[in-house]
Amino acid sequence: MDDLNEQMEVRRKKLLQLRESGVVPYPNDFRPKHVSSQILSEFGAVSDDHLRALPDDFTMAGRIMGIRSFGKASFFHLQDRGGRLQVYARQDRLGKEGYDLFKSLDVGDIVGVWGKLFRTKTKELTLEAHGLRLLCKCLRPLPEKWHGLADVEARYRQRYVDLMVNSEVREVFKRRSRIIRIIRRFFEDRDFLEVETPMMQPIPGGAAARPFITHHNALDMNLYLRVAPELFLKRLLVGGVERVFELNRNFRNEGVSVRHNPEFTMLEFYQGYATYEDLMTLTEELFVTVAKEILGSPKVSSGDQVIDLQPPWRRLSLTEAIEEYGKVKREEVATIEPLRAFARKNGLQVDTEIPYGNLLVEVFDKIVEPNLIQPTFVIGYPLEVSPLARKDDANPALVDRFELFIGGRELANAFSELNDPLDQRDRFLKQAQSRKIGDEPASAIDEDFLRALEYGMPPAAGEGIGIDRMVMLFTASSSIRDVILFPLLRPEH
Repeated sequence: MDDLNEQMEVRRKKLLQLRESGVVPYPNDFRPKHVSSQILSEFGAVSDDHLRALPDDFTMAGRIMGIRSFGKASFFHLQDRGGRLQVYARQDRLGKEGYDLFKSLDVGDIVGVWGKLFRTKTKELTLEAHGLRLLCKCLRPLPEKWHGLADVEARYRQRYVDLMVNSEVREVFKRRSRIIRIIRRFFEDRDFLEVETPMMQPIPGGAAARPFITHHNALDMNLYLRVAPELFLKRLLVGGVERVFELNRNFRNEGVSVRHNPEFTMLEFYQGYATYEDLMTLTEELFVTVAKEILGSPKVSSGDQVIDLQPPWRRLSLTEAIEEYGKVKREEVATIEPLRAFARKNGLQVDTEIPYGNLLVEVFDKIVEPNLIQPTFVIGYPLEVSPLARKDDANPALVDRFELFIGGRELANAFSELNDPLDQRDRFLKQAQSRKIGDEPASAIDEDFLRALEYGMPPAAGEGIGIDRMVMLFTASSSIRDVILFPLLRPEH
């Protein structure tokens, strides 16, 4: 820390000297005409004769990343939004005053340069600086080593430095942006309308999750940051918007882990006159489309395994999955008492009041989920854990629902929508009873949503896909914090 303070003091003294010599250290009148990636793309492979024939009007701006000085000449790398390009600065070209300015600069300073392209003896495309200006003095030294476990939290906390020094991190977020563009185009091409629904809601609904609570002073009422947009998107189905999607934030006042951030991005979409089975096909198409555009192949690397997204994906019922991966017979998990015994045997703390369906899902999460590496649709979910899903016609104890698992993580949740207002009211009432006995995340009764259903909602299916987890898949990232620019962390002090 003392060394850091000393270096910062040296830089502050340089800043003072620059001001005293008449240099403006923070101007805003320099306009770069070129970007490193554009220069490398257009001129990286041309002949030396072609380079010599080019005009000397290449103008760039960016951050100095590494300086190699040889007395009256120096090389440095200039980093801009496109990447890095080597710059050659020499006294006989810049003049003594210009080169003295350059020698006063530090790694991290932002400069503007202009000059002519050439290729060095090592064949590296380089910009010879005919002029140089300081655009922003950097007062903190850049870290020499920013990789490794010891710096993980610092990287998340100071993402601006992480992006500055780690090109692979910048590429993750460029890829994230591209994935979202592909998703938008995918749904727009299929006649879905993108919408925005309220972030602050009077009733937290659409998912079983603990909400964040805020207060609106003018209306003197509590509001909840949304845990899901579901009930508002279904209102749009009632209104005649038969295909609708939203890409936006959800907020859940729950744990933080490599898979969970309290604020996260969700894609949620609804299609009228469709079933959850139709959405399985649509989901396969979406993931393959993204994979081919991002990776050029439906195969994705995940650690030491290769995930094949080529359809059709495996379909497995919840109980079949527990039988297979728990190595247990169906009768051993078919009723609550043997299921409790099986859960305890596998290290689960079992609440004596927990319903059968909820415990079945907890057992699945513990025993099965980490093993579902190849894309798998898990179906056959119990009614008690699916308050907004349509009952299975063949078995009313189950619902028409799937969850998608890839790489040992849940990526999507979908179901055929419940559009019977009387059934929905009954399920809301049961959820309200659960709240009274301490199940806080259980849904409250949304009377306006019930009123909307009474006007008639067309048969439909809906799905939510976690964008952060999807980006983790397509960037081979092991933590959700690696794909969120500014993940939530504890305060430093």
